Amino acid sequence: MALKIGQILQGLGYVTEEDIEKALEIQHASGGKRRIGEILVEMFVKEEEFLEGLSQQLKIPLASEEQFPDVLPVEKVSFDFLRENLILPLSLEDGSLDIAIAFPTGADAIDSLRSTFDYEIRPHLASAYLIRSHIERLQESKDAVMQRLLADVTEEEAPQELGDLSHLKDLAQDQGIISLVNLIIDNAAKESASDIHVEPEETNVRVRYRIDGILYNKEILPLKTQAALFSRIKLLSQMNIAERRLPQDGRIRGRYSGKDIDIRVSTIPTIYGESIVMRLLDRETSFIGLEELGFNKELLKKYEGLIKKPYGMLLITGPTGSGKTTTLYAALDKINSPDKKIITIEEPVEYLLKGITQIQVRPKIGLTFATGLRHIVRQDPDIIMVGEIRDIETASIGIHASLTGHLLFSTLHTNDAPSAVTRLIDMGVEHYLVSSTLMGVIAQRLVRKICTECKESYPVSDDIRAELGPGVETLSKGRGCPACMDTGYRGRIAIFELLIIDDDIRDLVLAKASAREIKERAISLGMRTLYEDGIDKVKKGITTVEEVLRVTQVES
Repeated sequence: MALKIGQILQGLGYVTEEDIEKALEIQHASGGKRRIGEILVEMFVKEEEFLEGLSQQLKIPLASEEQFPDVLPVEKVSFDFLRENLILPLSLEDGSLDIAIAFPTGADAIDSLRSTFDYEIRPHLASAYLIRSHIERLQESKDAVMQRLLADVTEEEAPQELGDLSHLKDLAQDQGIISLVNLIIDNAAKESASDIHVEPEETNVRVRYRIDGILYNKEILPLKTQAALFSRIKLLSQMNIAERRLPQDGRIRGRYSGKDIDIRVSTIPTIYGESIVMRLLDRETSFIGLEELGFNKELLKKYEGLIKKPYGMLLITGPTGSGKTTTLYAALDKINSPDKKIITIEEPVEYLLKGITQIQVRPKIGLTFATGLRHIVRQDPDIIMVGEIRDIETASIGIHASLTGHLLFSTLHTNDAPSAVTRLIDMGVEHYLVSSTLMGVIAQRLVRKICTECKESYPVSDDIRAELGPGVETLSKGRGCPACMDTGYRGRIAIFELLIIDDDIRDLVLAKASAREIKERAISLGMRTLYEDGIDKVKKGITTVEEVLRVTQVES
């Protein structure tokens, strides 16, 4: 029979039998709410002495301060999580992570680390005070890296004269600013951010990352960095660094945080200077197939029926960043075969697909979607993918390509699937051409998925139950853990709305019906809306009601 902690401490000579009896009386008076160890530390023993006894009882070794690391041995674990659970990662070796813990009863936190990193976790006991103090020092050390870089940045402002190109180049070559820009991009790549926003304000420069569709504040930089920081980014992007009055576009290619990253850079002039957005594309990201995007079986069957048609036009709609291009790539990959000639024209080429001819738009030399599409048709393709229909010229060429035996995929920016029909007509495409070529439209949004590492159930309130329908008693949410950086969400999945242009819808298009009329008719014929598809994923425990409402803008 294992000895109790009081007996072990008595055997070590740290407490007497009377001390233990007194502690038990206090515990009894508290109704058993206080632990005997907590009382002994408070009244009779030092924390180090108690940990020595606990180490013997649980057979968990003690950690010394010499084992405390200068840098955390694992990434993607938040300081808030470590502080809350009083856990300190010590070292990582051969798939085993040594950690210091103050309370060995924190099994949930240890399990969260184990499942997040897939390491064997080897706990050691250490003082709560020492763990907390060291976590604070590590965070201060991390912040100090940024402060050291900022201290190295030249304080000189950018010249007012735009023609002083050599001075701007000097600012961009400052060693401190080079390290600062690299650190910003490195950190974004580590956190799997899709975008970096560098925004000048009246008294500072704000840096934000978009992660899983949500913007997070990351750094507030002093105003002195603005000229050098923006000049460095523009120099890397091969932009005109002396031009600050007009919007510009550029590109950076490099290796950041061990990944080959392609970065699209955009600048616009604001009242406080240029605002820069950098969109990160990880070339090493694994390709996603149709089955993994979020289609349910019924919807997938209908969509696969459309993409296997010999000719016609298929459109995917949604705002920027809603995953339209990924869905296009997945469709092309599904129907790609040696007997088909597939040509794409894109801006940019995001994935390299074997067996497919891909063209990069280059507006500066006149290679636009419209001019590229005109020449693609002469290459005798079976299937064409146009990155986006932006104007009547591109739309007209695409329509005529569909009429002459080609299957054409493209994207539009509309709020839902039925609006794509009226959008084409508003561009100037005739009603009869739309009705005779358009086979289907998919609208989509991306919702954040509940983190599987900290997923938990909760009872549904009456108002939510009324919205979801009978039979739904519990839903899921993420508690927050290192894997999801305490957000409760990790990764994204698409929700869809598929409009099939059948004879009924075709008649409405010819009759010049509004988008609302087309939508009402499509719903009566069985079309499931974005909101309804989202709610289905809520019921399945994939996402939350709040996420669906956020992206569909449906009032609760």
